[in-house]
Amino acid sequence: MASVELSRVAKTFGPVPVIHGVDLSIEHGEFTVFVGPSGCGKSTLLRMIAGLEEVSSGDLKIGGERVNDVEPSERGVAMVFQSYALYPHMTVAENMGFGLRMTGTPRAEIETRVNAAAEILQLGALMKRKPSQLSGGQRQRVAIGRAIVRNPKVFLFDEPLSNLDAELRVAMRVEIAKLHQELGNTMIYVTHDQTEAMTLADKIVVLRAGKVEQVGSPMTLYDDPDNVFVAGFIGSPKMNFLAATAVEGGDGRQVRLGDTVVSLPLVRDRAVPGAALTIGIRPEHFDRGRAADLRLPVTVDVVEHLGGTNYIYGRTPGGESVVVEKRDGVMARPGERVEVSFALDDLRAFGGDGLRLR
Repeated sequence: MASVELSRVAKTFGPVPVIHGVDLSIEHGEFTVFVGPSGCGKSTLLRMIAGLEEVSSGDLKIGGERVNDVEPSERGVAMVFQSYALYPHMTVAENMGFGLRMTGTPRAEIETRVNAAAEILQLGALMKRKPSQLSGGQRQRVAIGRAIVRNPKVFLFDEPLSNLDAELRVAMRVEIAKLHQELGNTMIYVTHDQTEAMTLADKIVVLRAGKVEQVGSPMTLYDDPDNVFVAGFIGSPKMNFLAATAVEGGDGRQVRLGDTVVSLPLVRDRAVPGAALTIGIRPEHFDRGRAADLRLPVTVDVVEHLGGTNYIYGRTPGGESVVVEKRDGVMARPGERVEVSFALDDLRAFGGDGLRLR
């Protein structure tokens, strides 16, 4: 079983800690995505799993075996990097089979494995070409093929699509998802792009400053974020945040939002009267056609017309920036004042410490 387990795993560079006691369990066959802003430690964590960085403390297990001191080549992992790292003087077939040749694999077996990987990745017609004759997407498929031929327990992807243009990124996302469905291997994928994370992952690990903020399925993180950071990072455009205040109420559940007092399911002892709160609502949750509990006036700054979907970028009377998704033929103009509605069920409340109030 190619599970991956991290127990209190930490990494320091000299006196500087960069990974802070991560606990994580990745099941066999799971597609797990590490996501977070630049510098959050996601690539460092991936390189520790690969054996390219030493684990400063804690235990790292692959398939139930502790691998802290095991060489990278003996861990049963294969890594696909952001740069394709192909040998320019070798053909596609030679690049894919190079690692096997270095380990003394018989020529016939190399050919069988390379051809099988080429069929999966639809590289058959390109096998005699050299990297300079390939597109960016084709080069990345060759790099993935080089990993496939090793029959690894775990595939590791370190931002493999960041060098591609937008159209190719979408196409390669689909190819990687299909690859996972076909092979069924455990895959760990690093990206700063939350759209990639949402579309590819069985499980998302959100990292910030070397710590795990939340782990869960894409829709769990979208619908039920643990804190303001996760709520703002998952979703595009990101969640809107409005300042609010807890006020006296019979059940401790009253919140003042602008000039309106509403009831929200807040934890009583974390919503004492006068406490500053943050209320979050996603752009797509405005004007959903459901019974509206509240209406919010918005002064329009900019309207993005994207065909079937439009985005209004505007300001509330309190000066807070909001983004509103509209799927009808919105004709709002900059400077115009519009009114949007939303249901209380779509709101998410956070305390002054940024943690979710449940």
